[in-house]
Amino acid sequence: MESPLTGGPPPPPQDEPPPPHLPPRDRLAGLQKGNSVCSRSYFVVVMVFVHVYILNVIALLLYVYYSNGQLGSDSTTGGPATESTTPATARGQDTADIPYSHLPRLEGIKVGHKQKIELVPNKIQHMETLSLKPLLFEIPNFLTEEECKLLIHLAQLKGLQASQILPVDGYKEAIESLEISKTDIFNLLDHNQDGQLELKEVLTHSRLGNGRWMTPENIREMYAAVKADPDGNGVLSLDEFKKLNLRDFHKYLGNREITMNDLVRNSQHTWLYQGEGAHRVLRSIRQRVIKLTRLPQDVVENSEPLQVVRYNKGGHYHAHMDSGPVFPETACTHTKLMTNETADFETSCRYVTILFYLNNVTRGGETTFPVADNRTYEEMSLIQNDIDLRDTRKHCDKGNLRIKPRQGTAVFWYNYLSDGEGTT
Repeated sequence: MESPLTGGPPPPPQDEPPPPHLPPRDRLAGLQKGNSVCSRSYFVVVMVFVHVYILNVIALLLYVYYSNGQLGSDSTTGGPATESTTPATARGQDTADIPYSHLPRLEGIKVGHKQKIELVPNKIQHMETLSLKPLLFEIPNFLTEEECKLLIHLAQLKGLQASQILPVDGYKEAIESLEISKTDIFNLLDHNQDGQLELKEVLTHSRLGNGRWMTPENIREMYAAVKADPDGNGVLSLDEFKKLNLRDFHKYLGNREITMNDLVRNSQHTWLYQGEGAHRVLRSIRQRVIKLTRLPQDVVENSEPLQVVRYNKGGHYHAHMDSGPVFPETACTHTKLMTNETADFETSCRYVTILFYLNNVTRGGETTFPVADNRTYEEMSLIQNDIDLRDTRKHCDKGNLRIKPRQGTAVFWYNYLSDGEGTT
C-alpha cells in the first residue's frame, strides 16, 4: 500500500489521541445539530407533499368549475346562465313538488308561557301558549281595528252564503242500496263489541251524510217513533236491531222539518283571495302568517284562501276535527314526505289553522276545545250521561279550553305533527 503523499510505504500506525472530553452541554448541542439536519429533510419532504396536494385540489376545483360552466350555459342563445332562487323551479319542477322532510313547528314550552315576536317592523307582540295538546297559541292585536273592519267589508261586498252542512244528494238511496247485512252494520256501530248498541255509539255515526246534529233525546224519540226499543232502556240488542227496517229511520227523519239549529253548522261564509292582485292588507296578512308559522312560502301560498265566517245569534259549529282524517293508506299532500310516497292516496291536510276574531261580542261567541290537554283521547268518552261535549249549543261551557273573542286577536293551533303522521 502506498502513501498518497510520498508514494513510499505507509508509516506505521499510531494510536489516535482520544477525543477531547466535552462537557454535557456541548454533547447535547452536537445531538441537536444532528437532529436539525434530519428535521430539515423531513420538512422538505412534507412541503413537497403539501404542494403536490394543493396542486391536485386546485386542478380538481378548476375541473369542476369548467364542467359546471358548460352544463349551466345556454347553448341556444349563447347568453349567460341565470340562477333561480328556487333551484327546483329552474329545472322545470313545480315548487309544490319539493319534498319536505318535516314542516316547522313552534315550541309551546308550557301552558302560560309567553314569548315576544316581531311580525312587522318595530312592533313587538306577545304570543301565549294556551294548550300543548293541541299545541295552541294566542296573539292579541295580530290585526288592527281598521284591518278587521276592512275584512268584514270585503266579505260583505263579495257576498256571504250559508255554510251549514246539508244532506247529501242521494244519501237515502245510497243507504238503501248498501250491500251489507244488518249483523255487519250492527258490528260496525258496536264500538266496544259488547253486543249492545248504546246511545253514544249510535250518535257517533248518526251525523254522517245527512248533516243533522242528533242528541240523545233525538235518538230516543226516533226509537219510540219506529218502535225500535221495546223495553225502552235506550240500548239495542242484535235481535232488536235485526227486526228494524232502516227505511223507517229515513222516513222518520225525512218527515221532520229541518231547522238551522238541527244542523252541524249554522253560519255564513265567503272566501277572500290573498294572491297576486289581491288587496294589500290581505297580502300583508299572509306575509305575517308566513313569518309567524315559519312555513315555506309556497306551502302557505298554495293553501286555502282566507275564509270569513259570520255567526248570527244562535249560530254555531259543533266540535269537530279541523282537518279530515288521514288513514294509513293516505298521505298528506302538503308534506310530500319521502316515507309516504308509497301511499295509495293523497289527501289535503290542514297542518295548522289560524283564526282571527274580527269583532268583540258581549255574550257567547267562544271557541271551545273540549278535550284540550287531555292525556288521552277517545271519541266515545266525549259522550257521558247524556252530556255530549261536542254540542256547543248546550255544553260549550264544559270544554277544557274556551277562548273569548277579542277583536284583532289571532289563535292558531297545529292539527298534525310536523312529519304529517298522526294528529297533535
